[in-house]
Amino acid sequence: MSLADTFQSIVDSLPDDWTDLEFDLRIADESRYVEAALYLTTCNARPYSHHDWHWRQLVAHRFGHAAAAPTVHGALALLDDAGIAGEMAVREMRSGRVEVTQMWGRPYSAREEFRRLRAQ
Repeated sequence: MSLADTFQSIVDSLPDDWTDLEFDLRIADESRYVEAALYLTTCNARPYSHHDWHWRQLVAHRFGHAAAAPTVHGALALLDDAGIAGEMAVREMRSGRVEVTQMWGRPYSAREEFRRLRAQ
């Protein structure tokens, strides 16, 4: 199975209220590390140094300081298109967290719009 398909199956198996996902990525051919790193810069993958795995990837569902799931899927699809094989291991998944936003001083219409967008 390709990396993008593996990632999509992981995301599809998560509950709807998941907020953060962390996984490690290792490529099969280390001579293609620099090429793979170029593709993974689009989703801000963090490289490991002196570790068995090559990158740690943080993924956010609806909010947060991480790459969006479609962006990560696209970067992994680029690796697949380039013929760079690898494997992934899910390290942590968090769910049930909610976004906190300062609403003081905002008009009622902005608060209602924010509430409407987050209720979906």
